[in-house]
Amino acid sequence: MGELIDGTWHRTGIDTVLTDGALRRPPSVFRNWIMSKEAAAGGPVRFPAEAGRYHLYVSLACPWAHRTLIMRKLKGLEDLIGLSVVHWHMGEDGWTFESGPGVIADTVNGTERLYEVYQLAKLHCTSRVTVPVLWDKVTRAIVSNESSEILRMFNSVFDDLGALEGDYYPAAHRDEIEAVNARILANLNNGVYRAGFATTQQAYEAAVHDVFDTLDWLEDRLTNQHFLVGGHLTEADIRLFTTLVRFDAVYHGHFKCNRRTLTEYSALWAYTRDLYHHPAIRETIDFDHIKGHYYGSHPWLNPGGIVPIGPDHKFDAPSEMG
Repeated sequence: MGELIDGTWHRTGIDTVLTDGALRRPPSVFRNWIMSKEAAAGGPVRFPAEAGRYHLYVSLACPWAHRTLIMRKLKGLEDLIGLSVVHWHMGEDGWTFESGPGVIADTVNGTERLYEVYQLAKLHCTSRVTVPVLWDKVTRAIVSNESSEILRMFNSVFDDLGALEGDYYPAAHRDEIEAVNARILANLNNGVYRAGFATTQQAYEAAVHDVFDTLDWLEDRLTNQHFLVGGHLTEADIRLFTTLVRFDAVYHGHFKCNRRTLTEYSALWAYTRDLYHHPAIRETIDFDHIKGHYYGSHPWLNPGGIVPIGPDHKFDAPSEMG
């Protein structure tokens, strides 16, 4: 909930720009790419794929960071890419490494606040301080803070270094994945935030319409198929799941996306439970961090910081999908 301006942290109301009551997300600032051994064969590159060179900073609460954590697990990159996890509460100092359950300290740079990592990368920096952050320990630079691109890097660039098999962005289905991603990103991944952070009735209602129009579309799409594209798990499913798993717990109430609950969509609820049970995904979910962050870090939406005890959804119950 703030930004770095000339190397100094400034607290702001929200980490996005509001225009006419509607949320607008500025683009990520760090957009570099790690290059695979094959791609780097033509000459020197700034960020070559190397085991142990890179470190990932995430929040367990953040859906954007969560997608990179899932891909890191799916590809078995735990021994290749280090990890730090911030505390769920975002206060006056933004994301911090204050001790608590699930927190993993910054063992690479020894910082206590995530904005200090941004300062190390670029002292005179004007940027939202967001997660995820992919850090290069050799050049002491931020490779990327764009989750969608970190997802793509993790999918393939470490394949020659012992990553697990699996291509979650297959060439044969890329056009369809891109089209599905685009609709989900604009109307659902961002849509819930547009609803929650809207400051006019008109902006709020427009966002909620987009959210539920997209959920209806997804319900129809998943009624007769297990995955969004190509009959198997792809990055499109990962990007959708991190919003769905948070929907009833925080977006339905806290962000006023309350036309229906996720459990009222039979196909979407079964789909979400199936992905929840995937062994590489289940370990990345922490509802204490998720609920604590949203309800405790937005005082303009929830001044008392009260975290609701529900909903009591049976994620651990077996799915009825075939």
